[in-house]
Amino acid sequence: MRTRMLALAAILLTGLFAWAPGGETAVAAVNPADFNAPVANPHFPLKVGTVFVYRGTEGPDRLVEHLRVTGHTEVIQGVTTTVIRDILYANGYLQEKTTDWYADDNGGTTWYFGEDTALYNHQGHITSREGSWRAGVNGGIAGIIMPANPKPTDAYRQEFLAGHAEDQAWIVGRHGQLRTPVGRLHDVVRSYEWTRLEPNVVSLKLYAPHFGIVAERDVVGGEESLKLVAVKHR
Repeated sequence: MRTRMLALAAILLTGLFAWAPGGETAVAAVNPADFNAPVANPHFPLKVGTVFVYRGTEGPDRLVEHLRVTGHTEVIQGVTTTVIRDILYANGYLQEKTTDWYADDNGGTTWYFGEDTALYNHQGHITSREGSWRAGVNGGIAGIIMPANPKPTDAYRQEFLAGHAEDQAWIVGRHGQLRTPVGRLHDVVRSYEWTRLEPNVVSLKLYAPHFGIVAERDVVGGEESLKLVAVKHR
């Protein structure tokens, strides 16, 4: 029964994002003046020096992910973005290394301006850069990662480069609670996320104040699952 319900949810999500009005928000031109007095978003913190450590699995593979908020910035479309380094290991081997660019606007919404992604084989050689994109380049459009006041029924594009980066999100819960290795968390936001490029895969992500993503797992079509296990400050 649970599998059938999740499959139905995936179908509903497909229909939702075919017309989701929140997606239009990300299509609007970026105005640098909207980012000149940024307000921090507690559900997606960009505090320099923070390192988030995740552990999980994907099928038989054991995953470890390190996400570091660096002190580096990069100006994209006139907006000063924060650079985040994301490194993923599978069974002890480097699998993926990504540089992401985020920025908070004056209202507290966190925007995503692109990523530079590299996938690696066991020999440490880059095998693909698929999924890389940058706002303002070749049709890339900045998207929203977390609204300032996330609430159920919010739906929006997280990124957009046709055929390469089309992640979208639909918030279905707010004010949840979750027990994690970093403590008992409150005001947890639940979001279903997916991409038109993999229409049969839907993931559930949980966001908590001061931590951002604290857990994620594929609920339809995939096998990946990750949980936040430690937070470090450097």
